[in-house]
Parts: sequence; C-alpha cells; structure tokens
Amino acid sequence: MLDRKAIFSPEAGPAVQFVKYAICGGIATGINIVIFFLLGWHLLPHLKSDELLVRILHLKVSDISNELRAHNAVVANTIAFLISNFVAYLLNIWFVFKAGRHHWLLELGLFYAVSGVSFLIGTALMRWLIRDFGLATTVAFGSNMIVALLINYAMRKFVIFKG
Repeated sequence: MLDRKAIFSPEAGPAVQFVKYAICGGIATGINIVIFFLLGWHLLPHLKSDELLVRILHLKVSDISNELRAHNAVVANTIAFLISNFVAYLLNIWFVFKAGRHHWLLELGLFYAVSGVSFLIGTALMRWLIRDFGLATTVAFGSNMIVALLINYAMRKFVIFKG
C-alpha cells in the first residue's frame, strides 16, 4: 500500500507517476475545454446548433460559415492553450515530475515548446476537419486533445523533467 508521501513524491514509480500525470492532465484539459467552449459561445463563435453541448444546454449560437467557425476555433483554442498549459506546467512540477533538469525559465520554455508542437499539429487538424469537412467543433476539438496526449507525455518525461 502506498502512503500519502509516496504518492505525492516525484520519485513515485512509473505507474503512480503516469496516474498522477493523467489526473493533472485531466485538470488542465478540463480548464482548456471550459475556456474553449465559453469563448466559442460568447466571444468567438465556433459552435454549430446541432452540437451536443449546444443542444443539452439550450445555447443560442450564431449560424456562421465553416471558414469563420474554423478561424474562431483556432483563436479560442490558442487562448485556452496558453492558460491551460501554464496550469499543466505548475501541476506537473508540483505533483508529477521533478523540476531541475534545466533552469526554471528554460524548463518553462521547453514545456511550452513541446506543448506548442502538439498544439500546432492538433489545431491544424481541428481547423481542417471544421473547414473542409464541416465536422462538429466538439469532434474536431477531440482530435486535438488526442494529439496533445500522445506527444506531451513522452516529451515531458524524457526531455523536460527529471523522469
């Protein structure tokens, strides 16, 4: 049985570390999703009237072109990324990985650089799916999240932090 100190320690085993990473990633992802969809509903319209979230919450959304939806989704995703990625960085250094492989400023820069790569790939995919195929924003946004998960864990574990 793991004790509380072992669970919160950066030296926890790989399985515990991955579970902690997933929990912290889930929190940061939740923040990203909330920001993305609030922006899409209020400031940067990118939701379609037939989206599940729109139907469940009975939201009023604008009927706009796929091109404008795609553009607004990219801008909203960028804002959400900048905020949620900082939250992810803080959670990762507090609960998952051991900081110190690099100076904190370089570490933060690398964290954003690695996340930025997955962000750019995922956002390009999301834009393409919305603009060229008219897919629901939620489906396209989900593809962005999958790309981020696959790239970020390996790069954070092996490049940025000390295991």
